[in-house]
Amino acid sequence: MKRVLALILAALTLLAFTGCGTNTNKSAETTPATKVEKVRIALVLPATVDDLAWGQSMVEGLKVVQKTMGADKVEIATSEKLGSAVDAGAAIRQYATQGYDIILAHGSQYQSVLMDIAKDFPKTTFAYGSGFATAPNIFAYDPQAQDGGYLLGILAAMTTKSGIVGIIGPVESGDAVKYNYGVQQGVAKGKADVKSRIAYTGSFNDIVGAGNLAKTQMSAGADILTGSSQQAVGAMRAVAETKGNYWLSTDMDQSSIAPDHVLAAQVYRWEKVVTKIIDLRKQGTLGGQHLILSLADGTIELKYNDKLADKIPAEAKAAVEQAKADIISGKLKVELPKK
Repeated sequence: MKRVLALILAALTLLAFTGCGTNTNKSAETTPATKVEKVRIALVLPATVDDLAWGQSMVEGLKVVQKTMGADKVEIATSEKLGSAVDAGAAIRQYATQGYDIILAHGSQYQSVLMDIAKDFPKTTFAYGSGFATAPNIFAYDPQAQDGGYLLGILAAMTTKSGIVGIIGPVESGDAVKYNYGVQQGVAKGKADVKSRIAYTGSFNDIVGAGNLAKTQMSAGADILTGSSQQAVGAMRAVAETKGNYWLSTDMDQSSIAPDHVLAAQVYRWEKVVTKIIDLRKQGTLGGQHLILSLADGTIELKYNDKLADKIPAEAKAAVEQAKADIISGKLKVELPKK
């Protein structure tokens, strides 16, 4: 009898222990942590992150992407002042080796470097611009700079009092030539008797040279000037030191730097381009597309400086807005230089 009672007691004890163990395990169970899918983006710049032009416009665009998607979902690394193809190539390859998902080489001069490196990292997405040549894992992005340039050219021609519009160019290639060509056509359309004068520094980064060219242009009578690339800030600052002369910016809105002199700006909305690249990558498309920035899809915007609204004649703004509508509808196509 004692033996039977002992067995029963042991069984009850075991059952109680097992039950407690089960309850303990249930209370200790935790929902597995949701893995945050993070996209890692590296940006390689020929100039600085605060160049107030081409480079900074992309930096600001990436900040918008990160803010919109969440800092826990977007990681950004940046290398600046890599104008040398050799140095840029080393940085790009290092980022690819470190497992970055998307590498943005923000300059047309990086095309050859990317074409060489991308083959070694077929699972990495690369992108560069302005450009059009692609590869299976390389996107080329291409602002239609001539369109915004055309609109600003009309504005300049119908606003100038001297009848001379000055253009400060970096080098005769890529985005810069497209923009300048658009400005020249816009000036001719705005007023046939207004002259546009163009000069090139021969460099994307010659801030001092751009400033000197702007002063020369103003000495020759230009009262409205424009220009592109990182060096443009030098020309803009030269304009800002004068009275009665004005600047038209591209790449980004520079009115915050010279609020009394920047009339309007062509602005690139890089966040939309980068978001598209991210979405395409998620869908399995790692490259191979020529991505166009245009007024039609909002990746290019025209912004006026409200502080200087009274400096732009009503008829000038009306002409600009009509031309903008015609470009978006396809009725007007701004021509590019013949190759």
